[in-house]
Amino acid sequence: MDSHSTSKNERKYFIDWLRIGLIISVFFFHVGMIFRPEQWHVNSTESFPFLDPIMWWLHLWRMPLLFLVSGVGTYFAIGKRTSWQYLKERFKRLYIPFTFGFFTLVPLMVYVERIDNYSSFWNYIPHMFDGGPYPVGNISWHHLWFILYLFIISLLITPFLNYTKSGHYNMVRGKLIVLTTKKMGLNWILPIIILSQVILRQYFPNSTHALYNDWAYFMYYLLFFISGFMLFTNDKVITKLANDRRLYLFQTILFTVILFSLPTIFGQASIVQDYSRGITEMVISLSCGLTAIGYFKAYFNKDHKYRKHLNQAIYPFYLLHQPALIFIGYVVLQWEISYLSQAILITLFSLAFIIVSYVIILKFNFLRVVFGLKKKISKKVLSPKNTLVNLENVQLQPVVIQSTNKIKPNKK
Repeated sequence: MDSHSTSKNERKYFIDWLRIGLIISVFFFHVGMIFRPEQWHVNSTESFPFLDPIMWWLHLWRMPLLFLVSGVGTYFAIGKRTSWQYLKERFKRLYIPFTFGFFTLVPLMVYVERIDNYSSFWNYIPHMFDGGPYPVGNISWHHLWFILYLFIISLLITPFLNYTKSGHYNMVRGKLIVLTTKKMGLNWILPIIILSQVILRQYFPNSTHALYNDWAYFMYYLLFFISGFMLFTNDKVITKLANDRRLYLFQTILFTVILFSLPTIFGQASIVQDYSRGITEMVISLSCGLTAIGYFKAYFNKDHKYRKHLNQAIYPFYLLHQPALIFIGYVVLQWEISYLSQAILITLFSLAFIIVSYVIILKFNFLRVVFGLKKKISKKVLSPKNTLVNLENVQLQPVVIQSTNKIKPNKK
């Protein structure tokens, strides 16, 4: 049987757990951003320089891996859907939550960041689209850029979905699988990624999340997405990756050491150092992602009673986490307490706010839809009284059975 079909019949629990872990890591990453020297949406008056290298290293691989995992999820989400059915599902799942968040969640966050400029939120509302794009103006999509990029990628791949069911595609995919199932064969993805960035970052050097001037990084994320879709949905690739996980871990450690040694190796800044740093960062981005997938496959490929609930909750969790951190962070940072206490309280209060909000979201279909969840089926629809015939209201009529066979008397 074709591996393309068999892999769709089995739930990849480790992918669910990896996705859950990544979204939770985004939350704690943004908690750290509050106390980092670099300017964020809200900042503590005291920063901790030791966070800088840690946050930088985490930033190298978190989002690329999340796009890769999204590619895997898209492969399984398509199933037997037609291109049109898939596009409608993406519209509900991505575009509606993005639009809702763009007009509700993000303006609230921008208001908190610029609260000194307005007497109240009602005073801010007429100005919520003033000044053009953020950070100069008030128009922004903040953390929703990830949702927008996924939706645009969905639009781009939709015309090719029928091709992915063709024999030619399976032949090409099969050759790639043979190549990448050799020892550390997934490193063959690196030349494509590096080449794309060497070309595009000449014109779009910075990661802006603004789309219109972010094409190098958009292509970067797109390549991780396509890799997830084509390769990481194959059992042979994943099994080989799990077997090589220690090698990829060693590769990650080696290139991390190289990355932090580059200033010492090159001394003063130069174009060679810039290229070396960029290539090293890309190697770490892929290596660390491969390591994470390999270890999750080895140790977390099992179901749990909370997996399904957590897997459902992470989307609203992602949408709500940054508004919660900005609101609560702004309040807690005013308190005269230690910075460790501020960090702990911001974390706990934000988690509590998200959990309470999620419970409310689950109760109302409108909120479920705008936060990317399926509608809740009414209990009345599922009630036996509505699905079975009520025998009390049925009038039984005598049934007359007429036989077409005539019984002939015995003739003696």
